[in-house]
Amino acid sequence: MELIALIAGLAGLWLGTELTIHGAVAVADRLGVPEFIVGLTVLSIGSDLPELAIAVDAAIWNLRAGEASDVVVGSALGSCLGQIGFVLGVAGLIGFLKLPKKVVYQQGSVLLGSLVLLAIFGLDGQITRVEGIILALLYVGYLFFIFVDVVTLGHSTKGASESSFALSLAYLVIGLVVVVGSAELTVSSAVSVAIAFNIEQSFVAIVIIGLGSSLPELSISIGAMLKRRATLSVGNLIGSNVFDTLVPIGVAAAIAGLEFSSDMWRQEIPFLFGLTLVVLFFFIRKVGIQKFEAIIILTLYIAYVVMKFLGAFQ
Repeated sequence: MELIALIAGLAGLWLGTELTIHGAVAVADRLGVPEFIVGLTVLSIGSDLPELAIAVDAAIWNLRAGEASDVVVGSALGSCLGQIGFVLGVAGLIGFLKLPKKVVYQQGSVLLGSLVLLAIFGLDGQITRVEGIILALLYVGYLFFIFVDVVTLGHSTKGASESSFALSLAYLVIGLVVVVGSAELTVSSAVSVAIAFNIEQSFVAIVIIGLGSSLPELSISIGAMLKRRATLSVGNLIGSNVFDTLVPIGVAAAIAGLEFSSDMWRQEIPFLFGLTLVVLFFFIRKVGIQKFEAIIILTLYIAYVVMKFLGAFQ
């Protein structure tokens, strides 16, 4: 029963996110925002609503029982790994992923810097409320500089009728309601599954929830590649990883404070850092990610999942 509830929760998260993204993209398109920026901000925030909703809900659980820290940190890191390992690898099998070197250096620095800061904060085994606020505010600053660039480039708006704009906002609101409701079901059932099957809670969060909540990114990336809009796909994945590193953990810690598992600090953080370096190296040295590089990335991710699976049963 718990497993069925978990699947239903993940399905609800996916559906709610799809509705939210549909509305958000329609709004952004009418405002004339560049494609890469849409992926980096609108799509990444929209597709990461599941991670944020899970984090907030788990933080409330923490206030009551103090048992959901692994769900928050694990699902955020697992989502990062799923996006940069599985989703980006699949997208690379479909088409050629490339970005200008300047963008790779800029966004790569943000990705690695965010992860290093999270590792520093988690070194003592916890993320305090103050540290959580710092992480969340850093993301706000990141968005600010992105939108400053957009204004500087001087993109014009396209205009939209009141009815079409209202419909887009309706999609946003309905999607948010579905996401938030599904988050409660996902968190509670994930904890129950871990107890029922005697599986480590961190495995459920990192692999099952992390990969499951990356389904919107997978859907967006495949759709973008099939439509030959590679920059939209890459922008979504980069923005999503920056968001997941800073916002869900930051907001949850600001609400209740979080414990940071030493196992995650020794395993997930280094692996995510290394995998990110590999991806950035391919973007710079190979001027992008093609099928061969995509296979390498997917192989590394699958090896990681197998390792986690073998160690999941207590």
